[in-house]
Amino acid sequence: MPSLDDIARHQTSLDRADVAWLHLLVADWQIIADLSFADLVLWVPDAESKGFWAAAQIRPTTGPTSLIDDVVGTFVPAGKSDVLERAMESGEVLDAVSDEWQDGVHVSTETVTVRREGRTIGVIARRTNLAGVRTPSNLESAYRETADELLAMIIAGEFPMPGARSELADSLRVGDGFVRTDRLGLVTYASPNALSAYRRIGLSGDLVGTDLAKTTQALVDSRPTDSAPLNFLGGRLIEEAELVKGSASLLVRVIPLRSGGASAGTLILLRDVTELRLRERELVSKEATIREIHHRVKNNLQTVAALLRLQGRRMDNPEARIALEDAVRRVGSIALVHETLSQSFDQTVQFDEIADQLLRTVLDVSATEASGAARAIKAERIGTFGSLPGDVATPLAMVLTELIQNAAQHAFTAAGNSGGHIALSVNRIRDRIRMRVSDNGVGLDVDFDPTRSLGLSIVTTLVETELGGTLTFERGASGGTTVAIQLTI
Repeated sequence: MPSLDDIARHQTSLDRADVAWLHLLVADWQIIADLSFADLVLWVPDAESKGFWAAAQIRPTTGPTSLIDDVVGTFVPAGKSDVLERAMESGEVLDAVSDEWQDGVHVSTETVTVRREGRTIGVIARRTNLAGVRTPSNLESAYRETADELLAMIIAGEFPMPGARSELADSLRVGDGFVRTDRLGLVTYASPNALSAYRRIGLSGDLVGTDLAKTTQALVDSRPTDSAPLNFLGGRLIEEAELVKGSASLLVRVIPLRSGGASAGTLILLRDVTELRLRERELVSKEATIREIHHRVKNNLQTVAALLRLQGRRMDNPEARIALEDAVRRVGSIALVHETLSQSFDQTVQFDEIADQLLRTVLDVSATEASGAARAIKAERIGTFGSLPGDVATPLAMVLTELIQNAAQHAFTAAGNSGGHIALSVNRIRDRIRMRVSDNGVGLDVDFDPTRSLGLSIVTTLVETELGGTLTFERGASGGTTVAIQLTI
């Protein structure tokens, strides 16, 4: 289905300002559709005056639709729709210009011209499914009256109103809560949901007949998040705010209404979001608790690593000292992941930073432990891991630690360190990761058996059991070793 931009660019002569105006209109016309209990279709004239193109549509959430299929992209040739042509010429609302059966649905259609700076740039067809029409209640009458006022503002070029839109603008619906005020700010109608929302913040009695701005000012704790009630409920501009009273919260959006160039009151949409804000606070509290747990685990692991390091220094047996040093590195790799998770808000980590730090740390330790001159082994990462969940990052960090340490200790002889190189290559496609840890060292022994090495046994267990992946050990044709790992996260 083509977009409004596609149709405007390829099928019409509308300029950028006209298209921007239409975008503002369709961004807010869900309100009109809901208030009208009707579908809305935006028609724009063909660039060569050969007819009209359906550029956008919206269905109501308050009543049955008359549009069984989507119509965006439909072309109506000139002479085939007197309704649209008369609307473009007249610039007025044409009441009930069409009353017919379409696809088994009894539909009444009204047309409204979309004007900008005195020019007609399109036509809105308001299509009502007559099967849903009944004797209107007070709520329905208030809805339709307000919808007619908004349509009259579209004809006068006074709606939509330019300005920045927030997420709040798209979250509020007519059914959440609807209040209508007159030009003096007195409430002429409040829907049952709106009345219930106001009672949540302390209202006793009815809203109808009250000055909404003053009533709200007296109810809220201090002032809304965005502006004071007396200002933002005044109805001069489209305003959005959150009203707070104790633990209760209301989202509010105010849309000024105009008639004949003068203020005609306001349309106010609101929703009780008390429970939503409560859940948000609970989630924030849980997230903070989880991050604190990761932070404490990291601290405890660093304490364990320090104790193991201290114990290793007191060991006379070289093999025991090496085993404790290996344990320190393994604990450190786990602590590094928990440190990163303690700073995360979604229990994921950017694993590239961890991989780079492991490459530096493990090789630095190996150089310090080497006898004689520092071992000039270079390392690099090629490709990116991206964001990984914590339950994948922890075992993967241990795998990298073991592989880097194994290559640093066994791949290079003391006489051949100057050209030592370790490469970590990563290829990630969506949830599949392929990684290779390669070195240009002496290569694998003829009788190589990974089960005889504690470190490689740990790697095999973590990859196959914890990560559900596969790994292979490859001997290079001209020397060197590659460990290839594939896993799905």
